[in-house]
Amino acid sequence: MSDIKIDEALWASSIFPEGTLVRWLVPDGASVAAGHGIAVVRIEDALHEITAPLDGRITIVAGENSVVDPGALIATLSE
Repeated sequence: MSDIKIDEALWASSIFPEGTLVRWLVPDGASVAAGHGIAVVRIEDALHEITAPLDGRITIVAGENSVVDPGALIATLSE
């Protein structure tokens, strides 16, 4: 099992210490391929696409419109 977390490098500054998970691009339980877009997060004024790090089946942990911090767990992948 692999964790999918929000990359801390997406925060350009510490003015806004949190972001928002805007939407999921795949449903819970879907099979995803490495590099495939799975979610969109808003950090400061920018939208960022989160991609799957590995092939697997996704289990969503954070819902749409959830507040996310740097390094927050949003989903897991199982083989």
